[in-house]
Amino acid sequence: MESIPKITPGEPLVSDKDVYNVKSAVDPSQKRQETVLIPKINMEENSANLNSTISNTPATPMSRSKSRSKLLRILLPGMLVLVVLLLVFGFLSWGVYKSALSVKDHATKVKDSLIQKDLNLTSDELGKFKTSIEDLNKSYSRLVFIKPIPFIGSYYRDGTHMINAVLDGVDAGGILLDSVKPYADIIGFKSDGGANPAIRTAQDKIDFVIKTVPEIVPKIDELSEKVNLVNQELSGIDPNRYPQNVKGFALRQNMVSAFELLDSVDHLISEGKPLLSKSDYFLGVESPRTYMIIFQNDKELRPTGGFITAYSIARVDRGRFIPVTSSDIYDLDNRYQPTIKAPDQFPKYLKGIYVALNRFRLRDMNWNPDFEQSMNVFSQEIKKAGISDIDGIIAVDTQMLVNLLEVLGKVNVPGYGDYSADITPECKCPQVIYELESFADTEGAIVWSENEPGKIVYAPPNYDDRKKIIGPLMNSILSATLGQPDNRFPLLFEAAVKSFTEKHVLFYLFDKDAEDAVKAFGVGGNIKDYGGGDYLYINDANLGGRKSNLYVTQEVTQEVASKGDRLEKTLTITYKNPEKQDGWLNSVLPNWIRIYVPKGSEVLEKDGFEEFVDPYEESGKTVFAGFVSIRPQGVAKVSVKYSVPVNFGKEYRLFIQKQPGKDAPLYSISFGRKNKEFALKTDQEIRL
Repeated sequence: MESIPKITPGEPLVSDKDVYNVKSAVDPSQKRQETVLIPKINMEENSANLNSTISNTPATPMSRSKSRSKLLRILLPGMLVLVVLLLVFGFLSWGVYKSALSVKDHATKVKDSLIQKDLNLTSDELGKFKTSIEDLNKSYSRLVFIKPIPFIGSYYRDGTHMINAVLDGVDAGGILLDSVKPYADIIGFKSDGGANPAIRTAQDKIDFVIKTVPEIVPKIDELSEKVNLVNQELSGIDPNRYPQNVKGFALRQNMVSAFELLDSVDHLISEGKPLLSKSDYFLGVESPRTYMIIFQNDKELRPTGGFITAYSIARVDRGRFIPVTSSDIYDLDNRYQPTIKAPDQFPKYLKGIYVALNRFRLRDMNWNPDFEQSMNVFSQEIKKAGISDIDGIIAVDTQMLVNLLEVLGKVNVPGYGDYSADITPECKCPQVIYELESFADTEGAIVWSENEPGKIVYAPPNYDDRKKIIGPLMNSILSATLGQPDNRFPLLFEAAVKSFTEKHVLFYLFDKDAEDAVKAFGVGGNIKDYGGGDYLYINDANLGGRKSNLYVTQEVTQEVASKGDRLEKTLTITYKNPEKQDGWLNSVLPNWIRIYVPKGSEVLEKDGFEEFVDPYEESGKTVFAGFVSIRPQGVAKVSVKYSVPVNFGKEYRLFIQKQPGKDAPLYSISFGRKNKEFALKTDQEIRL
């Protein structure tokens, strides 16, 4: 094989026609020489093609190295900047973390001081807590450069809102502490100087409160302003941006619950101001007041809290309660001439005297679930029975008595014995409840004739005054309460607050401003307007005369779905009576149900009712009503599927009202993937 000579630029080139005889480097022994034809190459004409060919050929290791160097020269500064930013961010975040730990530590100390009920210590710790929050705010503000960054910036803004909300909340706490310092020992807290030696009894404390309440009212506006600022800051935080659960902790739901609680506090403060402003009126400071106190037996549940069994007249003069008289409601009914038509459910289910004459008796006039509406009628009709010159009506139920007796212990009622809140095995209920019901039926129940409506076949000798025990008992409890030593007052205060908030005490006042104040505070028993979304109020009435509500429990489930411009709901109410029938306290419960929903709601399906009337409108709501029997050791279930003429998009809002006299029914709500379960102890707004 011949070798091709190397062509060096600069040497003569041949044309297409020229050829050279080139001797091949061959073996010397080879005799014949051969030639190779080499074309002449024009370098200028082919230089462009040559460069193009070179550029399209794969890069050599040297060219790739140059490319990498160029890329590094571009990326290295950016990487260095990123590293520096990360280091700065980490350093600043570490500062925020340390500040946050300090905040947590001081928050724990504030909580501990509250547990110790030391007002001065709480005030000091609150000041230190505020300082730690301010330090956190300084550290956090150094991260402001991340605010414009998409996605991350929204969480930074949430943090800013949260810090500002806590600062405003601390200020509100400081105002509150300053406001309650004069009443520290009354609410069970320690303070400078200890208890006032001039205040020895509960009545002394009431007198002190009456004198000093006017000093609190001006601070209410300041406190309300701060709490409102807290809510404004929190309104800028969207809980839906956060995960539902973090390591087993329901983060999103707890955020929603906290926001709802603060919103409720805001309403409580703003709505409590009118009540405090009218305290002079309520407590007879301006002039003595006279109230009719009616006792509602919640074990025989009626629309406003229970069957009216007895009443008492009391005078209030500068906070001092003076009993005037008390009697059985039947005594009052005996002096009353019925004229107002009663509902059709009375002769059908309540029977007795209503079969002969279907006219309201005073004891059944709390038929309207709106306490104000019921008392409008009742207050006018009792005038015909000789009750006049009163300033209002206060309703209490047996749970109020139990709450107070849990603090007072045994209370002696002259002529009737001792009463307490101890559980008695005979009825698995508080002893006071057992004794009240025993006294009422000492000689047996009243038996009405089935053939002659309105005629009594048998009645115990004392049936006319069988419930007169209520008046003396209430007077004895009142006397025991006012005579308690000062160290018992905080517990009495808690029992009273619990009774008010859980609707075991209701007020109806003739003075318009005073009535508006009690309604705003939630102790007026009225059906409320709610324009913020869905609404629900379940009202039950025992039309059997027995005390089955002592044992019957209630569970409510709601399944809510969005259907275009309406909501579709399935409401299920389950009643359970786990105890045996005894023919005395526990028997078949004839229950009339009224379900108040937003006006314009329509029934789609219903089930479980023994009777169901056509929907109607009342108190600005649509009402679904029907009848169901609940048997001892039995379960009764009713359900209504209906549409609501409202829709809220992603957030579902529902306002639920609790019926006075009920304990705490269990509620569960589902809206899409969102669920909530709770015991309804008072009116409550739900957001999902």
